[in-house]
Amino acid sequence: MANKHPYLTTHEGKLYLTDQEKGLRTSLEIKEVLYEERSPYQHIMIVDTVLFGRALILDGIVQTTEKEGFIYNEMISHMPLAFHPKAEDVLIVGGGDLGVAREVLKYPFVRRVDMVEIDARVVEASRTYLPEVAAPPDDRLHIYFEDGALFVGRKEAAYDVIIVDAADPVGPATVLFEHPFYAALERALRADGVMAAQSDSPIHHIDVCKRTHSSLKSLFPIVYPYFSTVPAYPSGWWMFTLASKRYDMLRPLDPGISTRFVNDAILRGSLAVPNMFAQALFSV
Repeated sequence: MANKHPYLTTHEGKLYLTDQEKGLRTSLEIKEVLYEERSPYQHIMIVDTVLFGRALILDGIVQTTEKEGFIYNEMISHMPLAFHPKAEDVLIVGGGDLGVAREVLKYPFVRRVDMVEIDARVVEASRTYLPEVAAPPDDRLHIYFEDGALFVGRKEAAYDVIIVDAADPVGPATVLFEHPFYAALERALRADGVMAAQSDSPIHHIDVCKRTHSSLKSLFPIVYPYFSTVPAYPSGWWMFTLASKRYDMLRPLDPGISTRFVNDAILRGSLAVPNMFAQALFSV
């Protein structure tokens, strides 16, 4: 049977999603395509994989999966919430699978979560096909379907914590990795605000990591790169960047917060920068 799905290939009667990086090609075996459409912004698929269960695929790139997506979501969410002593108003930029929202809403002192996502169809598909990833209904969650950069540009001193869960720096997400956007984030944070952003793979895209780190260093007095495994992503190693206006101490996780990957030791250890990355990130 001919394969009619873009971004998927067939080998010996089996479907595969293949990711191509410079010098590396990896393939993920697909059991079934559960949902597929081309929205006004991107191609969307929900697939059932052999290794990671259900997965959200945007323009052929894995965004999250049932069996390991919580690692990324916990790392990008709990680090800034462990730096800020009591974040009440939180903004998530991107995050259409609602996995970051699920983590942030675990904190009882968070009174409002705004999430701005350009593509409503990603949210709808995730709610329908990825209930183990997506946040359950919560009156504190307010979703805005519009351009994240434009939304942030209208805000001033509005949030305690901002989390940038952008897709890869291609297509509509490109602007979310540029200096003017980071400057707008700084303005949107309150005087003691903290932010965290996904910063791509330090193995394949150290240039993106360095550019993000340099931009935030020019805007915030306190900036830390931190790292985690993310098994479904290229190279399996990912970088995030935390930036803070005031707080420079990692607090223990709040009692009662349930996590599957993150704990105090994991967060502390993730702030250790391997020498090979330190040279690239911190060199002028």
